[in-house]
Amino acid sequence: MAERRNLPIGIQTFEKIKTGNAVYVDKTRFIESLARNGCPYFLSRPRRFGKSLFLSTLRSYFEGRRDLFEGLDISRTETEWKQYPVLYFDFTGKNYASTDDLKANLDDILSGYEAIYGKNTESNDVEIRFRNLIKAAHNKTGSRVVVLVDEYDKPLLQNVTNEALEDDIRAVLKGFYGNLKSEDAHIRFVFITGVTRFDKVSIFSDLNNLNDISLDRKFTGICGITQEELEKCFAPEIESMAEDNGISREECLALLKKNYDGYHFSKDTKTDVYNPFSLLKSFSESDFGSYWFGTGTPTFLTRMIRDSNFNYTSLEDDIEVGRHTLENYRLDSRNVLPMLYQAGYITIKSYEKDLDCFTLGLPNNEVRYGLYENLVPLYAGYDGRTDDIEIVNFLKEIRAGKVDEFMERINNIFASAPQPTNQKQYELNCQAFFWLIFKLIGKFILCEVKNGKGRSDAVVWEKDIIYVFEFKMDGSAKDALEQIDRKDYLIPYQNDGRKLVKVGVNYSSAEKQLTEWIVG
Repeated sequence: MAERRNLPIGIQTFEKIKTGNAVYVDKTRFIESLARNGCPYFLSRPRRFGKSLFLSTLRSYFEGRRDLFEGLDISRTETEWKQYPVLYFDFTGKNYASTDDLKANLDDILSGYEAIYGKNTESNDVEIRFRNLIKAAHNKTGSRVVVLVDEYDKPLLQNVTNEALEDDIRAVLKGFYGNLKSEDAHIRFVFITGVTRFDKVSIFSDLNNLNDISLDRKFTGICGITQEELEKCFAPEIESMAEDNGISREECLALLKKNYDGYHFSKDTKTDVYNPFSLLKSFSESDFGSYWFGTGTPTFLTRMIRDSNFNYTSLEDDIEVGRHTLENYRLDSRNVLPMLYQAGYITIKSYEKDLDCFTLGLPNNEVRYGLYENLVPLYAGYDGRTDDIEIVNFLKEIRAGKVDEFMERINNIFASAPQPTNQKQYELNCQAFFWLIFKLIGKFILCEVKNGKGRSDAVVWEKDIIYVFEFKMDGSAKDALEQIDRKDYLIPYQNDGRKLVKVGVNYSSAEKQLTEWIVG
């Protein structure tokens, strides 16, 4: 068995990784062209995708830390290793319940740098202090300033449902970032990261030369792990994981791809990118589990999916959008797709040049089932509580042929959920709930849910039985069962050899439960 190596799970500091002898996937090849160009850059990537680590790498580079880059790609091309004053603004790990919280964080960062480079103003205004700090750092060191901003949008995302506070925070940030344009003569390099690109125009409106490289094919692999990097940098981990799970190296690679790969960040969909956090956790646990969702799913996003009447079934199909949809987002928009893309829940699957059109879809199984698990309680009326809905119980009942218990479990969930006020929305929520339950069952056994015309609502394959479900709302279970026969839903499975079981179900919107079901 290969020796276990130090995997940098959750470590976002380049220096700590290098001095701690942890595995590092070399991304320094991207630095040279960025530094040479020098224009202000903006990069959007999903959370836990390595943005902070890359920003930390830039920090060490501009601080002239040549010792940390020995043996890396950039060490073969860089000769100068000039040291610059670096102003690093980190918005992660803080709570922004008010503009005072935002200003307090900025004050703390500014005070630390003012102690180094001097404070040239008595003003408490963070915008004025930042402007003076840039000048002071340049004057004291004789070198122009490098400004690095990590997760610029954290204060905005945290208050995305509070429009008034979000507007106030945006105003503070707009004035603060305005200095990056007005003090350009004192600035050598700017790099800003975030999850979303929404409000980019209004917040950075004065920074009209901001270069957004989020969809630039040259920087597709700037964060995350490519297939080539996976097989080159993690050969020992792949070997150990395959051995631990009793599978071949090829089978291990296939499962890693199925669960954590599939991201594309440009028109070039030939370069797949793995979620780095999930990949490292998978190696550490030696298990193909779900890890990314455990780091926190934004509740506002799943609620937005529900409240915007987004067609949840489209997640399994091709979703076509224009470039503008991916590059911009406004809080008054009812289109949830840009946020789903930018947050990493869907990704680019293909690009059609003639129409300048992207096809979007779910990247992998970890995201597919993690997202569905987070949506189930919302559509059931539990508003984010997941403890009351255990998919494994539904699965056990289906496997045991306990259709009655399966249906009663659904009724128990409906009965204990808060009563809805909007009847139409409630009916849509019920349809979504059924669809999601069967999709999640499909994580463990073969299961199809209707996503088109001419098929039954759900088909579940078990070892000895194939279940064919048809649901009616405010109809009758008899009608549902007759539809299975009338439309020949069983024909595709008659030569399978397994027992065929029909299940007709009726849901009453008045009683808000399944009122009858017939097993035939």
